[in-house]
Amino acid sequence: MRLGITHQWNIEIADARTIQEQLREKWIGEDRFKEIRTVAGLDAAFVLTGSQAFEANRNRWAALREANRAIAAVVLYKYPEMQELQRAHAEVRLRFPYVPGFLSFREIPALLAALGKLLQMPDLILCDGQGYAHPRRMGLATHLGIVLDRPTIGCAKSILIGKHGPVGKEKGEWAAMIDDEERIGAALRTRMGVKPMYISQGHRISLETALRLTLSVCDGPRIPRPTRDADHYVSELRAARAGCKGNKGNNRDK
Repeated sequence: MRLGITHQWNIEIADARTIQEQLREKWIGEDRFKEIRTVAGLDAAFVLTGSQAFEANRNRWAALREANRAIAAVVLYKYPEMQELQRAHAEVRLRFPYVPGFLSFREIPALLAALGKLLQMPDLILCDGQGYAHPRRMGLATHLGIVLDRPTIGCAKSILIGKHGPVGKEKGEWAAMIDDEERIGAALRTRMGVKPMYISQGHRISLETALRLTLSVCDGPRIPRPTRDADHYVSELRAARAGCKGNKGNNRDK
């Protein structure tokens, strides 16, 4: 698996912020991809046995590193048929604490490990989390897309930042999400009668195309099939892990 860019993951908060700011300069918010023949959904869960908060008196969050782990799952499909081709997972030790706005530093190492087990890399990746709709415009989907240099879409269940107007009741209707007078994503009705999904560009894709492709992999439920299947898969993996405790954690600001 070739990466478009590499950086350290085991770092301090200030360094993580600097990396986000540097990566922001590499973001591509327009369509830059060839024919999409495969798509994948990604999600991650956590095995938590220690505190997830920043504790200044701890030595580099030693207890967190020793006890807490991330489990990542990926499900790959043939597109547009949405025939499942492969699923893979990986479990890695957490090397970054829980800090809102920086959750990509916790999850991406595990997601990369899971993606590395696929027989082929997907042409498009849908992430359970934010993309451009992030305080520094560097949510999970954007960060991962830049690292992989592949088109990605953020498919979030809730809003992290921004506001939007009314969304029509019919499937496919949407309203722009605005933050500081900038369009950062959209509230998309994926099914009539349910709350919208919050879609934002990850990397190498326009918002309009991200909305169209997200709708193309919606098969009835509110959550698009790739991220829904990945969520179910990672939940099963976590439940099957002997003696695991804790929960998936707060994924709002991926």
